[in-house]
Order: sequence, then C-alpha cells, then structure tokens
Amino acid sequence: MSVLVLLLVGLGVGATTALFGFGGGFVTVPVITVVDAGLGGDAVRVATATSALVMLVNALVATLAAPPRALRGRWALVVLLGVGGALGAAAGRFAPGPLLRWGFVAYVGVTVVDLLARPGFLRPARAATGRRHALPTWLGLPIGAVASFLGVGGSVMTVPLMRRAGAPMPVAAALANPLTLAIVAPALCVSLLVRGSTPAGAGLVGAVDVVAALSLLAGSTVVVVLLRRRPPRVPDALHAGAYIALLVMAGAAVAVTG
Repeated sequence: MSVLVLLLVGLGVGATTALFGFGGGFVTVPVITVVDAGLGGDAVRVATATSALVMLVNALVATLAAPPRALRGRWALVVLLGVGGALGAAAGRFAPGPLLRWGFVAYVGVTVVDLLARPGFLRPARAATGRRHALPTWLGLPIGAVASFLGVGGSVMTVPLMRRAGAPMPVAAALANPLTLAIVAPALCVSLLVRGSTPAGAGLVGAVDVVAALSLLAGSTVVVVLLRRRPPRVPDALHAGAYIALLVMAGAAVAVTG
C-alpha cells in the first residue's frame, strides 16, 4: 500500500479520533494488517504495536486541542489504565498471531451485539451532569490490559460505559482520548522494549511499522486538531449509530485479512 493511500487513510483516522475517540485500534489495526500481510501470522502483532504509536500521538493531540475537565483528580484511574496497558502489551508480545486476530474480531462482535441488544447506548438513559458519567476507578486495570493486548484502544470499553451513564456522544468521545493516552503510552514502551515473538521485516522498530505509522499520522493530526476545536454538530442517535457501524467494519476487515 502506497504512502499516499496511507495518508488518505490517515484523514479518516483523524476524523474517527476526534468524533468517536478511537483513532487507533479500530482503524489502524485493520489497515496495518493489510499493509503488512506479507508478514503472515506476525501481521496482527505488528498492527497492534503500530496502532499503539498512532493512538498515542492522536490521543495526545486530541487531548491538548480540547482538554476535558471531567478527569481532573482521577489519577488513580489513569495509573491503573497505564499498568493494565503495560501488562496487556507485554502479554501480546508472546501471544500467537491467530489469538490476537480472532480475539480482536470476537471482542468487536460481542461489543456490537451488546450495544444493539442492551438499552443505553443508541439513546443514553439519562442526561449526564458533573461526574455522573465518570468511570469507576477499579475498571482501569482490566480496560487497559484488554485494550492493549488486542490493540483496540480504550474507547471500545470507555465510550459504551460513559454512554450508559448518560454522557452524550461528544462528551464520551472526548473523554476517551485521554483515557486511551494513559493506556497506550506504557503499552508502546513495552512493544518497543520487551522481547518476545518479534517479527522480522524492513522498516520495523521492535514490532512497530514506523513508515506506516508516520504516514497515517501525517494525515490524521491536522484533522484531529480541526475537528476537536470546531466539532461538527451531529445528531446524537446518528453519532452513536455511526460508532457501531465503524466497529462492524473494523471487525470484518480484520476477519477477512490474511
């Protein structure tokens, strides 16, 4: 896949980061899996590690562009997310490629069914005010571990949780970015430093495809800044429905690749 195509895909990555809170895992993992399909079983491992780099930069840019206030004083949650992220990334370095691939697909599938079957996502149950949509601190560890192990980012768990607590989609997506940042920063360090089943290929640093990551980021960061500072007005139900549709597309892309 050419750099130009990756730049164009990066525009979509930036849009999903700003609008949905998942500019890494659910977009980057399928794309990098296709890009590095020649690595065989290691393609998903590379995609997961590369996803961490893309998520880190995009989540940082989105957070700095429009920092949410609801996470002030939630240092315990941030620490647990980081610890979980490091543990999940370390486990992912030793896990077989098929487990990562089909774990990603299965998690997306279960999430989509849950979002459609249970009330509270397509239409939030109540209006959220103040800290009512805040995540329980103890969830930081499992969210961080699962998110970094599968490369899905934190938004797949945090956005539904905040929606069911009453948060509108723009608020849930905005809060997902700093939470994702807390997860992927230690996860990326582990992906670069921890030895395990390390793929061999040109352009790889550890398990990170640096060229692909930089190409995606070149297209995404400007879009993130623009949309976070001037977010479009999207009807809440349409916003939530688009979130589910993107999850379906990402899961299907990983399932049919390789």
